[in-house]
Amino acid sequence: MLAGLLSASHVMPLESLSAKTAEHAAEVGFTQVLIYVADLQGDVMRLMSGEDADTDTPVGEEIELKIEGTVAGRAFQHGQVLAGADPDDGRGRWWVPLVDGIERLGVLRITTALDDERALEDMKLLAALIALIIDSKRRSSDFHARLTRTQRLNTAAEMQWRLMPPPAYADGRVMISAAMEPAYRISGDAYDYATAGQVVHLSLFDAMGHDTAAGLTANLAMGACRNARRGGAGLVETSERIEEVLIEQYGQDRYVTGILAELDTRTGALTWVNRGHHPPVIIRGGRWSTLLDCPPCHPMGTDLGLPARLCRHQLEPGDRIVLYTDGITEARRNPGEDFGLDRFIDFLIRHHADGLPVPETLRRLIHAVLEHHDGTLQDDATVLFCEWLGTTPHPTGRAAALAGVPRTATAAPAGDNGRPAREQ
Repeated sequence: MLAGLLSASHVMPLESLSAKTAEHAAEVGFTQVLIYVADLQGDVMRLMSGEDADTDTPVGEEIELKIEGTVAGRAFQHGQVLAGADPDDGRGRWWVPLVDGIERLGVLRITTALDDERALEDMKLLAALIALIIDSKRRSSDFHARLTRTQRLNTAAEMQWRLMPPPAYADGRVMISAAMEPAYRISGDAYDYATAGQVVHLSLFDAMGHDTAAGLTANLAMGACRNARRGGAGLVETSERIEEVLIEQYGQDRYVTGILAELDTRTGALTWVNRGHHPPVIIRGGRWSTLLDCPPCHPMGTDLGLPARLCRHQLEPGDRIVLYTDGITEARRNPGEDFGLDRFIDFLIRHHADGLPVPETLRRLIHAVLEHHDGTLQDDATVLFCEWLGTTPHPTGRAAALAGVPRTATAAPAGDNGRPAREQ
């Protein structure tokens, strides 16, 4: 099954993935496999059919599933393989998370009469391969872009989503997750992360304004940041280079605030530069938090002549670094109070205590901010989250488990009520 699908995938358009998956999955006794992909906002999952949705969609199947309040949504939220029964003939119907690295893409719905350990392992391996295929093809696929949108993006959002790295990443050293809202109308916010040897780079930008020009400014700042960083510049020099590029392009008419940080994963040493932005927050032990004090320099692009300072903080294993823009903390009802920094940090700590995967915690945070703001934000709200796992690299399986990625080793047969026995 896996070899056949992998071989077919090399020259296969994404529109053919559903049909090819069904063809090869039949070889291991899976009578039906449906692929559901999550939308940008994390509200629904939509059925991936063929190029002609009217004729390629199986008769009677749901085109769209809500993430809240459904079995499929629970599998997506918690990274769990869940089971039920096919209402037509009683065969097993399994919901299997689609995860690339730790980025949650959606779920598979697999129908089969098999429910032994081998079948469960085949389901997870199939989901892993499909996730890799989707990831390899989505950047060049308008089919995928349309599938993951429930409304039209503005031009700035179109640029931002194409610019930034995936919203979740993990290895044996760190776990990173990010969330942005309004997903379809984001303008001046942007985040970035990258690894180079033992060092992890983190950056967050908030450009002046709430329009396409803000998106262009954020794009320019991120491009300048990557260019300087990849050329070997340090954090202070990188921030200065961003300012130079912005002034070359806009004079002093546009500016960007931001945090540029580096984490040495061998020692836990965090260094950062604050360019007119909110200070980073550290959550320690899942119980308390502190703001990292560092004299801020002026926003990049204003050329006010303040010196940029490199600040340092020693992390402990399990510490969580949180970068955010003011759309998170300053969201307010009209009239009403801000969502606020205290409420923001308390939300992260409480959901960490609940054992939720980090990407799910951020999905719920963004929805809580939206609810507090009556569904409409006046400013972009972005959060970038990084957990340092410690000086001794965790096995990749451990890092994935912390992020809520299902593991084959924990599979269990279905119980009497149609759920895996471990879920009863």
